[in-house]
Amino acid sequence: MGKDGGWKEYFHDNCRCADLINAIGCNGEQIVKATDLQEGDPTLKKRSRDIVRKVAFGTSFMIVGIENQEEKDYELPLRNMIYDVSDYEKQLNRIQKEVRSEKGITSGEYMYGFKQDSKLNPLVTFVLYAGKEPWDGPYCLHDMLNFADVPKSLQKMVSDYKINIIDIRQLKNTEVFHSDLKQVFDFIRCADDMDMLLELVNNDAYYSEMDETAFDVITKYTNSKELVKAKDYSVKGGKNNVCKAIQDLMADSRKKGREEGREIALIETAKSLLDVLSDEIIAEKTGISLEKVKELRAEI
Repeated sequence: MGKDGGWKEYFHDNCRCADLINAIGCNGEQIVKATDLQEGDPTLKKRSRDIVRKVAFGTSFMIVGIENQEEKDYELPLRNMIYDVSDYEKQLNRIQKEVRSEKGITSGEYMYGFKQDSKLNPLVTFVLYAGKEPWDGPYCLHDMLNFADVPKSLQKMVSDYKINIIDIRQLKNTEVFHSDLKQVFDFIRCADDMDMLLELVNNDAYYSEMDETAFDVITKYTNSKELVKAKDYSVKGGKNNVCKAIQDLMADSRKKGREEGREIALIETAKSLLDVLSDEIIAEKTGISLEKVKELRAEI
C-alpha cells in the first residue's frame, strides 16, 4: 500500500509473521507456528500485495496478508476490500479450471466452474499503520457510506467490510508479542521522544544486539539519519548496538544545545554594545563574525 519501509525483508522471517498473527488475530494465544506458514503469491490484477502467507490449520489453510500504510488513507476499507476480492477471484479462477476438467459434472457446474462442495480459502488482511498522527479514518465500509435518511432496517442489509488496522504508535500493550516485533513497535512508538527512547533502549538488552532487518525498519520509520550511524556499532553476527547509538545522539544533542545557548548569549552581548563600540571591535571582543555584527546593526 505505502512504500515498503523495510517490512518485506523483515517479515521474511516467518517467526515474526506467526507472532503477529497470534498476537493480533488469536488474542495472544500461541496457535500458529512458523512452520505452519508458507510464502504466498502477492500478485493480483493490476496490483500486488505487500506480504502474503498461507497458514496451515490441519488439512486446510487460510491466507494472511500484511499491508504497510504510512499515510492516512480515508478510502482504506474500500481499497482493502478490493485487494481481498481480487485474491478470492484468483482462487476462484484456479477452482474453475479444476472443476471444468472433471467428468460427470452438471451443465451449471461447468458453466460457472464451481460445485456445491467447492470452497474458497478464507483470507484476512492486517494493516500496519505507522503514521505519526493516530488513525482517525474509517474502520469499515459502513463508515464510508452516506446512510442519511436511510431506514435502519435497510442499513443492516448493506454488506459491511471491516479492516484490521494496527496503529503502531498507539499500541500500549506490546507484551503480547514474543518476537522482536515488540522492540520494533516500541521503538517506533517512542521515536519522537528522545528521553523515552533512551529509557526504552537502556532497559532492554535486545537493543544492544538488534537484528539488521529490524534495525532497517526502525531507521526508515523514525527518519533519523543520525541513527543510521548505529551500524558503526555493529557487534558479533552483524547485529547493531542501537543503545550505544541513542546514547551518542543524546550526548550530541546536549552538546549542540550548549553551543547554541552560548551563541545566543554572545549575540545578545553584541547587541548591547552596538551603541558604544564599532563593528570591528564588537567582532573582536565577542568572537562573532564581522558580517554577523553588521547584520545585527542593520536590524536596529
